[in-house]
Amino acid sequence: MQQHTVRAFDAELEDLRRSMAEMGGIAEKMLGDASAALVGHDAELAQSVIAADSRLDRLQRDAEERAILTIARRQPLAVDLREIVSAFRIAADLERIGDLAKNVAKRVLAVRGGFHPQQVVTGLAHMSDLALAQLKDVLDAYAAHDVEAALDVWRRDDAIDALHNSIFRELLTYMMEDPRNITFCAHLLFCAKNIERVGDHTTNIAETVHYLVTGQSLGGERPKGDRTSLIGQEIGQEIGQEIESAPSERGTAP
Repeated sequence: MQQHTVRAFDAELEDLRRSMAEMGGIAEKMLGDASAALVGHDAELAQSVIAADSRLDRLQRDAEERAILTIARRQPLAVDLREIVSAFRIAADLERIGDLAKNVAKRVLAVRGGFHPQQVVTGLAHMSDLALAQLKDVLDAYAAHDVEAALDVWRRDDAIDALHNSIFRELLTYMMEDPRNITFCAHLLFCAKNIERVGDHTTNIAETVHYLVTGQSLGGERPKGDRTSLIGQEIGQEIGQEIESAPSERGTAP
């Protein structure tokens, strides 16, 4: 890190970095606890995730206010300005990750005592593990200004998308097989989507790290494998084909 002639400026930048580290730690814990609450049907743990969100929101507001004040007071240029703008962006992504973890926790409370297909819950836990690993790695990349580590996270997001597609298909099948499963499966679908969105926000942070270090926006199309918009149509076609191929009972003897 470069040193400035005005020591207060260095202190302000360091405060921003510490705020990002604190927010990152809270977001990681919220996501991990939300996943654990989902797998363990733990309502108390889910409530703690929901309660933690207000602290993360407060930290984001404070960080943004400090960033704006620093820009106004110091009128930074080049890498210093990128440092402040990057902290601004990352704070927003971390706040959204907290919101998504809170949403999962709320679904945990909604599905208590309901239908819990173990294979799907295990898949959701695995999705959350992947998202949490990406979050940890991208925050480390930000702290170290490590572009290659950030790019590694950016490239890995399609693994979460692939798992999301699989879970989406399975839950949709459960819902079609038995309408009594619809309510609970719908909640689990929202859990899966929220976790998938966490992965998207980690790639946002990875792109911000690239901008911070290089001064350039990350070119190329972001890896994306979310096919959930097509899966419902595919399953409907499969069911239609099964019905058409089934032997007709019309005209058979009693």
